[in-house]
Amino acid sequence: MATLTVIDRGRAPYGPTLDLQRRLLAEVQAARDDRAYLVLVEHDPPVITLGRRGKAEHVLASRERLAALGIEMHEVSRGGDVTYHGPGQLVGYPIVKLPPARRPLREYVCGLETALIRLLGRFGIEGRSAEGRTGVWVGPEKIAAIGVAVSRWTAWHGFALNVATDLSHFDLIVPCGLRGAGVTSMSRLLGRPVAVEEVKAPLVECLAEALGMTVVR
Repeated sequence: MATLTVIDRGRAPYGPTLDLQRRLLAEVQAARDDRAYLVLVEHDPPVITLGRRGKAEHVLASRERLAALGIEMHEVSRGGDVTYHGPGQLVGYPIVKLPPARRPLREYVCGLETALIRLLGRFGIEGRSAEGRTGVWVGPEKIAAIGVAVSRWTAWHGFALNVATDLSHFDLIVPCGLRGAGVTSMSRLLGRPVAVEEVKAPLVECLAEALGMTVVR
């Protein structure tokens, strides 16, 4: 069974975290075993990322406006369009081998969705997947985004779960390129502040279970 090592970066900027992902990606690709990593982070300062299919017009604020708000912008190699990361949002970057015969990419993404839905269920929130749309939804609103990349059958990048995120920052973009689709958070749905720290441990459990891995402390 594959082993999953968790690296918790707390709050950290996007650039150095991306560099860490690249180092772990190279390690996993070179390894002869089934080791995997999960990097957990709240991105601070906040950041807007444009995926491979990202369209510049889906960033609604000027670079000057973003700079005034202290929000960075990066173009990245993951799939998907534009998204936002910031404090109060738990971002997870699994670096996982995907043997083609055993775990094709769509099955892997479904595994991430399943893990997030199970996690929300532990907090009494009914999450769901939506046909033709990647991520996790609660009613008509998106609560978790997923965007992955694959290099030599190793997946990286990952998911972002809105725990206690400043949802007004999503007004600066067209989230995931979906016009008219709302966003929500665990805190908004539960009507109370939810700390990112109280979500981490159950998230790791749900992810390891969904992907069939053993967590290594």
